[in-house]
Order: sequence, then C-alpha cells, then structure tokens
Amino acid sequence: MKASYYTKYGSPDVLEFKDISKPQVKEKELLIKVCATTVNRTDGAMLKADLWIMRLLTGIGSPRNPVLGTDFAGIIEEVGSKVTRYKVGDKVFGFDDMGVSSHAEYLCISEHKAIGHIHPPMSYSEAAALMEGAHYAYNFINKIDIKEGDKILVNGGTGAIGSAAIQLLVHYGAVITATCRGQHKDLVMELGATKAIDYEKEDFTETNEEYNYVFDMVGKSTFGECKKILKPGGIYLSSELGPYAQNAFLAIFGILSNGKKVKFPFPSNTQASINIINQLAKQGAFKPVIEKVFPFDQIKEAFDYVLTGKKVGNIVIKMKEDNSTENLFKPSDTNNP
Repeated sequence: MKASYYTKYGSPDVLEFKDISKPQVKEKELLIKVCATTVNRTDGAMLKADLWIMRLLTGIGSPRNPVLGTDFAGIIEEVGSKVTRYKVGDKVFGFDDMGVSSHAEYLCISEHKAIGHIHPPMSYSEAAALMEGAHYAYNFINKIDIKEGDKILVNGGTGAIGSAAIQLLVHYGAVITATCRGQHKDLVMELGATKAIDYEKEDFTETNEEYNYVFDMVGKSTFGECKKILKPGGIYLSSELGPYAQNAFLAIFGILSNGKKVKFPFPSNTQASINIINQLAKQGAFKPVIEKVFPFDQIKEAFDYVLTGKKVGNIVIKMKEDNSTENLFKPSDTNNP
C-alpha cells in the first residue's frame, strides 16, 4: 500500500511516499481502507518535533512511528476473529492524538479505540475533520461549569479548535466573543459568536469588557496578559503549556490572582468526545470548518500550509474521490486546490 513516510524529523521535505505492506489485523482489530484524513497541528508538531516533550512521545532521535496521521474516515474491509462491535462494510471514523498512522491507504486499529459510525449524508471528508478540533474544544468545556449568559472570549476563533468551540458553546447558552482575521468575521458570526475582534487591528487583552472565561485556542497569550479582562473568579484556559510550562504549573498548584485562576484542559476520554460530537453532527448541530482539501499525493503541500499557522478550520486529505461536502462551513475567500 502507499503511505506518506518519514524517518527523521524536519520540514515537510523529509516526507516521502513509500510502498509498504498492508497491515494485518489481529483478533480484536479492524482493517480500514482510509478514504479521508487530515493534516493538523498535532501532525505538524510530530513531524518537526522541535520540543523535547514531543520527542519523549514520538522518539528521541528519530520517529518510532514513520507514518503520521491522527484521524481518519473510511470503510472496514476486514475484521479480526474476536471483533464484536463492527462488521465489514461499516463506514467509520476515528481519532487518537497519539497517532493512528492514517496517512496511508490502510490502517489497523483496535475496535476498542475511539471510533464512530458515519451517519448519512455525512461525507468522508466531513467525518475525517469532525474530531481533532472538537475533541480538544470539548475538553475545554468539560473542565468548567458554564452557565447560560456567561461571557466567553475565544482567542483563535477560526482554527480547528476555536471554530469547534464556538459551535459547542452555543449549546450552553454562552455569549461568545471570538478573535479572527478581519476577512473571517462573517464566518465566526455564522458559527455562533455574537462579536468578532480583528486581532490584526485590535489587542483583545486591551478591551474594556470582562469575561467569565478566556479560551486561548492558539496558545498565543498568557494568564498574566488575560487576567485583567477576567471577571472576579474568572478562569483562563489555553491549548498550550505556555512559556516555561506555566499554564500546567499554575493549574496544578491552584495559584490564584484576585480569585482568578488557570485550568489546563488536559484532553481525555476520546470515545466520549466522539459520541457527543457525532450525535451533534447527526442532528445538524455541529459541522467542521474545512478550508482546503488536498489529494493524497499533495500531502507535503498540505503540511507546508498547516505549518504557516494560518489555516482556517481543518485541512483534509482525500484518499478517495468524495464530493459530498456541500453542507460544510467554508471560508468564502478560499478556493480548494
């Protein structure tokens, strides 16, 4: 089978296509023909492995797993002898932030991993983009007690996590302000924000408004910068550890500043996230933002784009022709290649 392969850390130039053996299913595993996957922020971090903490997970000197990819959508072609939850022909999607080697034509995965059924009319592209951002967004939300009318600022409202968070927060009755580039204000408003801040023209930490929560979905602020816009008892959460891992430190030791504090949204229970997000998607209450769709043979170009840090929503890799994406949110100023 064809796979995107890397044996050393670096830029997308280290990626190469290789023909490798199709994985063989074990008794409790599924063999899945991958129809779509994504290139996301986690993939980029695993590719470059600039941070020592990343190399502890992926391999100190070189990657332990040469095939990247954390999410997938596809069809089951074979099941192990003791599989009970799925059958051949099932259309499924899944996610594991430690990697599922989905940048390949086939993958094997345990039936007990975080997997869900694809419900019509959801396309493979939509299913592949469903989970990565939404899982992290949901794990922001489930760490706090949101009440109807709470004011929440989402820094990075058009990324995969931020665009998912806005949609999910709508269900809790939150009043949402989101930062974005000026050309994407309409998008964040369509997602459910009541106000959009153009971060290229305005520093959101200098606003006169106060918020119950600040969600930094891009990890580009700090608690110190944001505490002045938090209400008494307000909470700051970030998708990144912050300078010198301060966000984890402040959260673990419960350090307060005038009653304001940090919580670190360590993601857990991916299957619970899949169940909730899949149900919302089935109801039409959640749709992933997809900016670009690349064919598999252009995966290097997809990585190049993701690593610019300017992507909007999700970047999908199509292993199979799949044009049924008409019901997705898409930035109006972006054309698919």
